[in-house]
Amino acid sequence: MVFVLHHLDSERGLTQRKNVNSNDRYAVDNGFPNMSHHSPSYSLTIRIRYHGEPGQLGRVTTAIGEADGLIGSIDIVSVDGAMVTRDVTVNAGNGTHGEHIVQRVREIPGIEVVNVSDRTFLLHLGGKIEVVSRVPVKTRDDLSMAYTPGVARVCQAIADDPDAAFNLTIRGNTVAVVTDGSAVLGLGNIGARAALPVMEGKALLFKEFGGVNAVPICLDTQDSDQIVETCRCIATTFGGINLEDISSPRCVDIETRLSELLDIPVFHDDQHGTAIVVLAALRNALRIVGKRAEEIRVTINGAGAAGIAI
Repeated sequence: MVFVLHHLDSERGLTQRKNVNSNDRYAVDNGFPNMSHHSPSYSLTIRIRYHGEPGQLGRVTTAIGEADGLIGSIDIVSVDGAMVTRDVTVNAGNGTHGEHIVQRVREIPGIEVVNVSDRTFLLHLGGKIEVVSRVPVKTRDDLSMAYTPGVARVCQAIADDPDAAFNLTIRGNTVAVVTDGSAVLGLGNIGARAALPVMEGKALLFKEFGGVNAVPICLDTQDSDQIVETCRCIATTFGGINLEDISSPRCVDIETRLSELLDIPVFHDDQHGTAIVVLAALRNALRIVGKRAEEIRVTINGAGAAGIAI
């Protein structure tokens, strides 16, 4: 058995390997992750330009491999006479590893690195979600029904019967994804603005996997009273409130108060979303081993937001 000790450098985020069997093909301690650590989160597109002679592309792929990069696609962008431009997609283990891979490519004689794109940042350019129309507005008649004057009749119908908003507006299929940025992923208290990409991602998942509209609401306050009051004021637009990445124990208090105040579902994803997944895993495990819940002992290690809900 080969024992591998992984040590995380807190400053550089690099994985150092010690006490590795010398026959291990990844045993060279170059300060960068091995294959198991490559991640699409650190995916680069390296655009290169070179004279299209035999062996040039091979030198590029060899350099990337020696730098422990994981090559994905290689695409031709253009051919201009004898000059070839290609995009090479590479997965790295972290940001510093990616920089190392690019530097190795730059050092190859005859290879010009035109530009380097971080594919994760490219995906986020302009945001990941948008509002689109569900009805065509091609004629004056369309406009008269979608907006004034026809929309006034729908407004009056909702004024007469408030519950009609669930059928006549987006409310019945729209959720507010609310955060104060106080406990975002493993990043901690990074604030409301920095939390927006995560909330966009959650809204995207609602739509892609559930067909539910979701709107990111990043509140620039960590005062529980203000959060509760803001949610109360905007609740008429939504069919549910999804609380996200709010620090414990405040999240429990906020959810409890909103559940009492509002007549729509209030769900703290970090608690109940995690609890649902854990329960599903436990039930499946019991089914596999042929046991009942009463026959086992479960230990919950941790008393944070998720632990309490579980």
